[in-house]
Amino acid sequence: MTLVLDASVFFTEIPVNGPISTTPSVVEELTDTHAKCRFEVLTAAGLTVREPRGEDLARVDAAALRTGDSGVLSGTDRDILALALELSAVLVTDDFAIQNVAHRLGIETRSIRQRPARPIRWRYRCSGCGRYWREPGDCPICGAPIKRKLK
Repeated sequence: MTLVLDASVFFTEIPVNGPISTTPSVVEELTDTHAKCRFEVLTAAGLTVREPRGEDLARVDAAALRTGDSGVLSGTDRDILALALELSAVLVTDDFAIQNVAHRLGIETRSIRQRPARPIRWRYRCSGCGRYWREPGDCPICGAPIKRKLK
């Protein structure tokens, strides 16, 4: 089974076995000396670094809109989700938003140190008037901030 690694894997010493992949955007996040050394060790053990396909990124974006996580996913988050989708791989991450979108896409996830996230659906509610909206921002009715809430 192929594993796709989030940046958090490189900051730990958890064992990873089998074929492993990550994205160039994850590698760019590795600024810590320990993480860079861990990257070098895993590269020597067969880690591949590759860009995800555009069509998989589009599927990730659509799923993130449906779960309400699109506002919190970074470009790197989108990349690793798309790569895991392309490779039919297990995604190794502790990020709850990534896990939530992965569940929606049918991608198996493995946590590093945190408990696994349960699938959730976010809604956006105005902190002033209480109306619900499709996305965060400022309420067009009262001008108060629209915040993400559990459904």
